[in-house]
Amino acid sequence: MPIDSIVLTLLSAYVIGFLFRRLKVPGGMLVGGIIGAAILNIMWSTAYIPSVGKIFAQSVAGAFIGSSVKKNELKEMRRIIKPAAILLGSYLVMNLGMGLLIYAVSPISAPTALFSAVPGGISDIPLIAADMGANAPQVAVLQFVRLVIGVGVFPSMIHYLCRDQEQEPGELNLPPQTSPSNAPVREPEQWRQFFITLGTALLCGIVGYWTGIPAGTLVFALAGVLLLKIFWGKAFLPLKIKGLAQLISGAYIGCSIGWADVLELRFLVLPAVIIIAGYSVFCLLCGYVLERFCGMERKEALLAATPAGASDMALISMDLGVQSTDLVLLQVLRLIVVSSVFPQVIHVVLQLLPN
Repeated sequence: MPIDSIVLTLLSAYVIGFLFRRLKVPGGMLVGGIIGAAILNIMWSTAYIPSVGKIFAQSVAGAFIGSSVKKNELKEMRRIIKPAAILLGSYLVMNLGMGLLIYAVSPISAPTALFSAVPGGISDIPLIAADMGANAPQVAVLQFVRLVIGVGVFPSMIHYLCRDQEQEPGELNLPPQTSPSNAPVREPEQWRQFFITLGTALLCGIVGYWTGIPAGTLVFALAGVLLLKIFWGKAFLPLKIKGLAQLISGAYIGCSIGWADVLELRFLVLPAVIIIAGYSVFCLLCGYVLERFCGMERKEALLAATPAGASDMALISMDLGVQSTDLVLLQVLRLIVVSSVFPQVIHVVLQLLPN
């Protein structure tokens, strides 16, 4: 194993990733990691990250999703069954429809097109896509476009569309923010929880990898840590581990990028436009349906339909004056289902498509 190549790749990825994170670029460590490793690979062809890095990154991603769910949230999931069914069903239809449209009108492959339209995490979707034969760098670029519009454009649009709604001050009706990433526990206990959580995620992730199930590494790690959280009641991963997973994930993707891949980025302009237009229309239509049939306020409904990260939407909703536990629950549920179920559906669709 070329240890020097691994170290050099991680160092190059970290430098650019750290710069992007300081510039507050969404998913900065992952995006910067891709660019840093790609630069090294294009210029000297020495970038290398072993496949075990991918297993680690996906296991940690699954662990963070699983450990973010609390027992009281699982009990409260029952009351959001109707809006969750509408939201997730609509997301799946939108994902498949937009992915197939991109595949039909652009030169990118079917797996790449379908995974580019998945409303999931920018850290885990490109790696899952790579496992299923997609072009991971292209998926990462289009996922970055989705994340940018979800975080940077949609909140302003929602604020404008709901400007006529009266905003009443009040206390934020959200669960206590004692997430596993910032839980106030003593240091010895914190380390104990960390090693148990990480060990559970890696063990389950390896089992998932061996099964050969699409996205098996992430799904098994997610399920393992979720069960750990339910039965043990504790799970802890520091944010630095998430940053490390993003770095390794980005470096792994960047290692596969050559000059030919850079030239092919010009083919992503039309898919990016389709994704921006598709998500914009979806947000408005799905938000209207949630408002009309689920009794949600317009701003809350639009935020629930926004394709950004669960933690991002929790913070953005605070800034927009939305005080809703249901919104957080819907976003967490979306993250779990999209990461674990959507890849299985895409796998079936790909089997049905003509070669």
